[in-house]
Amino acid sequence: MKWKKLAAAALCAAVVWGLAVSVRAMADYVQAVKAQAAAGVRTYAAPQAAAGGKADSLLERIKAAAPQYAEPPVDAVVDRVWHAIPGYNGVELDIERTYAAMRLLPEGAPIRPVLREIEPKVGLDDLGPHPIYRGNPKKRMAALMINVAWGNEHLPSMLETLKAKNVRATFFFDGSWLEKNETLARQIAEGGHELSNHAYSHPDMAKLGRNEQYRQIARTEALLKEKLGVRDNKWFAPPSGSYNATTVRTAAQLGLKTVLWTVDTVDWKSPPPENIVAKIRRDAGPGSLILMHPTASASAALADMIDVLRSKGIEPGTVSRTLSTARVPPVEPAL
Repeated sequence: MKWKKLAAAALCAAVVWGLAVSVRAMADYVQAVKAQAAAGVRTYAAPQAAAGGKADSLLERIKAAAPQYAEPPVDAVVDRVWHAIPGYNGVELDIERTYAAMRLLPEGAPIRPVLREIEPKVGLDDLGPHPIYRGNPKKRMAALMINVAWGNEHLPSMLETLKAKNVRATFFFDGSWLEKNETLARQIAEGGHELSNHAYSHPDMAKLGRNEQYRQIARTEALLKEKLGVRDNKWFAPPSGSYNATTVRTAAQLGLKTVLWTVDTVDWKSPPPENIVAKIRRDAGPGSLILMHPTASASAALADMIDVLRSKGIEPGTVSRTLSTARVPPVEPAL
């Protein structure tokens, strides 16, 4: 009996020693991983096969599915007709995060992809100073550009429509208007809309010398900061679309890109609202920049314009969102 007790004691000691070694090894591994993370080293341990090789099977299915989710990024380019056109992010399957999201699902469950965006190698900033007339045609967004130098009586109804439709637009302020209408400009800002530069006194920029062009843009830029706290404006819309190469370079020196339009509502001619809506239905597409003003025609057409864009699977929004490389989720066409 004594030898049995001795054997049992030896066995217990071996088990305790083995557990201590395992715990110590695990602690060393955790410390190593923490040290790598602190040093900025990204680690990924391949999933271990569970009983029957389930984990390996899942990983292989995810890897095999990856090509069907891959879409390469599109570089920004200078087009002969449209001038600067922004790029558009690509997308690929994030294998590690997809595996992590699916590893506890039943075997054979459909792939639930976790995607990541890939930025293009060439962006707008890499192209140098060029005017911009449209966004990337692969991006199913359109920008609503509202140039404001007059038409105060129509702004409240346009703001109400934008709020009701949950749409943010870009308002380009004439500086002299902004000086006289700070309260109304603040109401626009409170609606979450983008606020940008439309020169100071609605001049014909192409007829001005470089110094006066600079003053026109810089003065309104200062007012946007002083009156409305805008410190990250990126855009300048030349009044009446009049500009020259000096205008584009001067705006760029002030950190602004010159934007024109893809579709002009010509609302200042007071067309019937249904004519504006018909033009949007016919001419607006992914990446369109749509020009309007606070007029009776535009105000009356605005709700239907938004509905028509959404019926085409295009989400209306700001210039910044439309011209960014970020992808947008598919828009379900309105019935």
